[in-house]
Amino acid sequence: MDARLADDRGLPHNQSRGTTSVPRPQQWAIELDYMRILQITAGAANMYCGSCLHDNAQAAELIRQGHDVMLVPLYTPTKTDEANVSQSRVFFGGISIYLQQSSSFFRKTPRFLDRLWDSKFAINAATSRGIQTSPQKLGELTVATLKGEHGDLKKEFDKLIEWLVTQPKPDLVIIPYTLLISLAEPLKQALDAPILCGLQGEDLFLEGLAEPWRTEALNLIKSQTHHVDRFLATSHFYARLMSSYLDIPKSKIEVHPLGVNLTGLDPRTEYPAPKAPVTIGYFARIAPEKGLHVLAEAVAILRREFPKLQMAAAGYLPPEHRTYLKECHRMTQFDYRGELTREGKASFLREIDINCVPSPYADPKGLYVLESMAVGTPVASPNHGAFSELIEATGGGVLYQRSDPRDVAVQLAELIRKPARFRELGEKGASAVRRQYSIQASASRAVETYRAILENGGVQRGPGRNLMAQ
Repeated sequence: MDARLADDRGLPHNQSRGTTSVPRPQQWAIELDYMRILQITAGAANMYCGSCLHDNAQAAELIRQGHDVMLVPLYTPTKTDEANVSQSRVFFGGISIYLQQSSSFFRKTPRFLDRLWDSKFAINAATSRGIQTSPQKLGELTVATLKGEHGDLKKEFDKLIEWLVTQPKPDLVIIPYTLLISLAEPLKQALDAPILCGLQGEDLFLEGLAEPWRTEALNLIKSQTHHVDRFLATSHFYARLMSSYLDIPKSKIEVHPLGVNLTGLDPRTEYPAPKAPVTIGYFARIAPEKGLHVLAEAVAILRREFPKLQMAAAGYLPPEHRTYLKECHRMTQFDYRGELTREGKASFLREIDINCVPSPYADPKGLYVLESMAVGTPVASPNHGAFSELIEATGGGVLYQRSDPRDVAVQLAELIRKPARFRELGEKGASAVRRQYSIQASASRAVETYRAILENGGVQRGPGRNLMAQ
């Protein structure tokens, strides 16, 4: 095993993990073409989370390229479908923050007691049946987190900072999204390093919060954006949206499309023959904002013309959406495969003939679109969010104007009547993903941004403005 992959998982991390940090000039990172990166990632318990998967894949690739990356999980351990390079220790443990937010008693308990419920065993046991991710029920906790060191979770901020200052000093720090922007100020003060923050779908969560939590959360985020040196959006669409939504200057936002680890995602060679039955697939989380109900109704319409049409769905099913899945099944018959491993994902995506996720929400990422195209399976997506950018750049799918069952059915019917299009679109997508959206390309883009930020003393100037103008 590469020693850089190890840290408190049991092996030395660049021979200095666990020792007191000796500050080193930031220009070293530039002169030696080497960077030490602290990346925070938010665990999602027993769910394969797209953000967790990408954080882990990019960290592993940066390590492979020779950089020192410390990937630190918050809330729960991360679940990945490849080798996990994150730290074993979890901060802001899900049990701890729940207890501290619920009772002032637990805000004063000694650290040795905290270790009991911060252990991976305790967290995994508590989240084995899923975790509550509904914004309607997490407003108070969201606000408590955004208050940072001035709120009920101060002890968790202190524990993280106290540990980080014993580690080798990073050249820069990456926070996954603005729901954790309250980390920016204390991390900058403690580590004296530039702070980067992701923008990757927070608006959906924030808009789902009940009042007064929604307004308070938004105000807290806006009041702390000045502590961040650069924001990283996953699409041009989302850069524009979040610049307006959170009052972030456009010049502070860089666009970094996601990348896919192509290992095991070899392109398919078989496509539907003329007049052969076609399988419409859905590969995404089972949730209303992803649009499974829209596809189910569209397939019901299509079966009037194509009675042998098949439908299959796969993806994580949150406990609160089990009734929703039953409602989708009542619209039309389809096979639900559950949450899939990496091998199961690749097999499923090759088995279906097109991946259609008619998300009413303008998704800023679209990782499942890239994964589908990587194996040569075309996609059919709504003409909004990141989907428009991805399909325009790759040619690996088709767009429809609305997440409406009739519009979806019309577009899918055109494809089914012209089966040669499946191969044409699939081959274009597979080729384009390998050229533009591999995890290697994503990591290389990240390195260019990080180096430019360090060269400019922590604040990047220039390229971000051009990207926002596109």
